[in-house]
Amino acid sequence: MSVLNKLSTTLHRKDSRPNMILARELVENTNIEGIQEIIENLRNKDKKVSSDCLKVAYEIGRLKPELISDYAQIFIDLLKSSNNRMVWGAMQVLSTLALVSSQTLLKNLPVLQSAIKRGSVITVDKGILTLAKLASISEETNNLIFPYLLEHLRTCRTREVPQHAESTMLAVTEKNRVEFLEAISQREPYMTKPQARRIKRIIAQIEKQQTHYTPTILKIR
Repeated sequence: MSVLNKLSTTLHRKDSRPNMILARELVENTNIEGIQEIIENLRNKDKKVSSDCLKVAYEIGRLKPELISDYAQIFIDLLKSSNNRMVWGAMQVLSTLALVSSQTLLKNLPVLQSAIKRGSVITVDKGILTLAKLASISEETNNLIFPYLLEHLRTCRTREVPQHAESTMLAVTEKNRVEFLEAISQREPYMTKPQARRIKRIIAQIEKQQTHYTPTILKIR
């Protein structure tokens, strides 16, 4: 039986719970054929089907990214879609694959950055998280990506700074911590009180911890 029969849209459901249940089933059963069918239908002519398949892929990536790591290029290509839903959905998936498909993502760094530049709020949020994870892998990737993250923190909309700073924390090291702290501290005077409190917590955490290059997998926000 086709796994598409278990999608929310096939079941005439408006919520995503069936998609989440399907993703868990595919992961628990290591259903490679089912996962392949989900990937193949990311470009289904029915936008509801393709959207549901993207949601299933994201949940698989969140639960066990290794099962879809070989498809990273497909999600990167979706960043060029004219359908905004597919773009931010693809970036969500890529945020779960950054550590397991890092070589593919690094080869397509300009595509990721272009999507962030022109993307929606979710695309930008997940894009910055993806880049931070890539920057956390090694000193080489940190040197390549962290300057971009710093510039983003200096120039993005004020209300975005706390969340993006929290993501960027993944890539903070003893070498770049001062620049990071300066970048977010300079934005603090223009923030609301709740935003400033988040920044103060970030600063306190960075000042207490000793940083390193060991990748840390975050629960995706």
